[in-house]
Amino acid sequence: MSVARKLELLKEGLERSDRMPLVFLGHGSPMNAIQDTEYSRAWSALGRDLPRPKAILVVSAHWMTRGTTLVDVSKVPRTIHDFYGFPEALYQEQYPATGAPDLAREVTTLLASHHAQEDDTWGLDHGAWAVLKFLYPKADVPVFQISIDMSRDLSYQLSVGHTLSELRDRGVLILGSGNVVHNLRAMRPGGTPQDFAMEFDRLFADRLSDRDFTFLTDRGRLGALLREAHPTVDHYLPALTIAGASDKDDDLTFMTDAIDLGSVSMRSFVFHAA
Repeated sequence: MSVARKLELLKEGLERSDRMPLVFLGHGSPMNAIQDTEYSRAWSALGRDLPRPKAILVVSAHWMTRGTTLVDVSKVPRTIHDFYGFPEALYQEQYPATGAPDLAREVTTLLASHHAQEDDTWGLDHGAWAVLKFLYPKADVPVFQISIDMSRDLSYQLSVGHTLSELRDRGVLILGSGNVVHNLRAMRPGGTPQDFAMEFDRLFADRLSDRDFTFLTDRGRLGALLREAHPTVDHYLPALTIAGASDKDDDLTFMTDAIDLGSVSMRSFVFHAA
């Protein structure tokens, strides 16, 4: 069966819906998953306001691949505790949502131009479940992840998002999870926000509001500030995926725009169809 025909079947298999919003959440420390914080409260409030999706596609900073975009097709994604040195209570957390294997396989086809492949070994890392437990605490919406291809330039994730954007009209919530600024080497627990973190966070917010995505993917123009905000760009890329899935008519709302631990931006944002 040709790729074109598979894409036709994908469109036929999902009934049209009102256009779903796009969500990017700055997830920060894993401890937000088990503590009552301003961030976890904001995620819970957002979950009450979001329309109920037919499925959730998550792009998390914590699933990195090279040369391919993997799509989790497992029936019951396992809860991955991909962190070290935290309280035992955090390792007991489970998010027992079902997967969406049929949809995930069709998304693999949709992303054929991005070297997508099926995978049934991953599951839900903490970039996904640590926020989903507040958005949909009953774990009663099917969910699956796709990976970020670290071998590509920044604009590649815009393209991934653009390709996925049609899922918004089929009842699929696309959720990105990372951080607009993420420099763990520069953390100051309990300290004041560092200048570079505030500067990059504001620059990102301004350029996102202007829909200047070309600037946000230009390493040369972002220069040393990008390197300081992101020694590695894994936490930046999911924000670009969500930007790429948006369109010029979407309304943009920011939330939780604080700098935590001195060098981690907790800024989150939502694109709503106008």
